[in-house]
Amino acid sequence: MPVKDQIKNLAKKLVEEHPDAATLRALVRARKPVAIHFRDDGVVPNNPHFPLLHYRGAVNLKPRRFAPEVIIDTLFDANGWGRSWRDTVYDFVHYHSQVHEVMGVARGTAKIECGGIKGRVLRVKAGDVLVLPAGIGHRLIEASRDFLVVGAYPRDGTYDECTDTRERPDAIKRITKVRRPKTDPVLGRNGPLRKSWRTKPRARG
Repeated sequence: MPVKDQIKNLAKKLVEEHPDAATLRALVRARKPVAIHFRDDGVVPNNPHFPLLHYRGAVNLKPRRFAPEVIIDTLFDANGWGRSWRDTVYDFVHYHSQVHEVMGVARGTAKIECGGIKGRVLRVKAGDVLVLPAGIGHRLIEASRDFLVVGAYPRDGTYDECTDTRERPDAIKRITKVRRPKTDPVLGRNGPLRKSWRTKPRARG
């Protein structure tokens, strides 16, 4: 999301009550994510190295003391993923060529297309987390009225938004330069992201 949305969210976070580290650990479920590789479809580059990770039911959002979006936001921040925003997902195909993105579903349900129009439509619900490596196309297909996502980014990387096929040649070069994050946004430094996101190149289709 643009910087203005991140600033707006920061203002909210300053006045909210956040769960402490011990509470956070108790709310996280040690799930093995589903890893999905997407090839370049001729429009969306996707990522030649890293798969999308889908953590199903990764966060217990039932405690009423904290709002679901606060729990997810705090979890991402604790694991080194910041510059967060809270909103829905854009309904047009887009991707980021200079930064990875994590999206945690705080409320509701949705269908999100990932990997471009030749990719896959994923069903997500509250408590699910999607980790999108740079280059992975995504857009909202449909959602419940209460659908709310918390998005965040690792410390390394610059936010951008690619939607135009004329950007492809330069975007592809940028995508390959985005480094693997130091931490998993859900399970921290020892989470499965580091093993799932290996640096060995995959063949592009």
